[in-house]
Amino acid sequence: MVRFTVLASGSKGNSTVITGGNTRVLVDAGLSCKELFCRMELAGEKPESLDAIIISHEHTDHVNGVSVTARKLGIPVYFTEGTHRAWARIVTPRKRMTYSQWLEQCRQQAADRLARAQAEGVPDAVELFAEPISEGMVTAVDQEAFAPEPPSTEATPVESKEAAPEDDPAWLPKVEYFKPGEPFKIGDIAVSPFTIPHDAADPTGFVFEAEGMRMAVATDLGYIPPNVKAQLAGVDVLLLESNHDLEMLRDGPYPWQVKQRVLSRVGHLSNDATAAYLENDYDGGAAWIVLAHISESNNLPELARVAAERALRGRGTLLANRLLLASQNEPLSSICF
Repeated sequence: MVRFTVLASGSKGNSTVITGGNTRVLVDAGLSCKELFCRMELAGEKPESLDAIIISHEHTDHVNGVSVTARKLGIPVYFTEGTHRAWARIVTPRKRMTYSQWLEQCRQQAADRLARAQAEGVPDAVELFAEPISEGMVTAVDQEAFAPEPPSTEATPVESKEAAPEDDPAWLPKVEYFKPGEPFKIGDIAVSPFTIPHDAADPTGFVFEAEGMRMAVATDLGYIPPNVKAQLAGVDVLLLESNHDLEMLRDGPYPWQVKQRVLSRVGHLSNDATAAYLENDYDGGAAWIVLAHISESNNLPELARVAAERALRGRGTLLANRLLLASQNEPLSSICF
């Protein structure tokens, strides 16, 4: 049994379950763990049956629940190395040191420089490298940039214990790397990742194959380049972005800079762009087309549907394609083969 279940798709969270043979993969985890589990139960999918999570890129609407979900289930997360690094930087808080810690660090660095200079026989090493660091070197204004000093205590200091791995926001039970253009397998599911044009570190789309069925996930595209068109050929299920209506976006509430980003070649596909692909480049092979990542602010489901249907009607041989619209608020019924 092969199943394709869209749990959510939109600007507030994206996630899809791919089932093939004895393997279940969660594609993106853009909802909270609690909501993901709830959506899976509603769709007839058991959360504990998941074997892995695979991430397309590091934007919040694709990774919001990845840490908690992976930890709770103890399953691996698949990233490109660039996406993993970008995600880890985002979720890891920047540490601030106290003023006294900074002074101690400066003194230690000075001592290290002096030791190296003396070892190398540098003349007058003490005068050159042992300049003392004093508290008067930093003004009161400068000190505001430091973290506050911890309150003093009379108690005997206790050695701090190292934080458990689970306390690290970037800790995951297991991380696996993949590269766009290099197919790999997760259990019974073959995965073909491909590069997509989007403003993220290393964004990817996917074609999943199980039991002879091919399923594509292609959202968050500024446009559809030749490599993506090639990947989308011959699929049985096509999840394709139809993000915004051009007029609604231009007249909508987004700041102008955000509108420019969405309209750019590393932004999102408009209804018109998706329709143009379906009319001119789509090979017509998919039994199901799912329009996804539909903006709640800059689009209407019916506008996306009408544009796609008009494109498909123009090609009589494609009338057998079934057209669905993914929702932000509820899972779609599973597509089963």
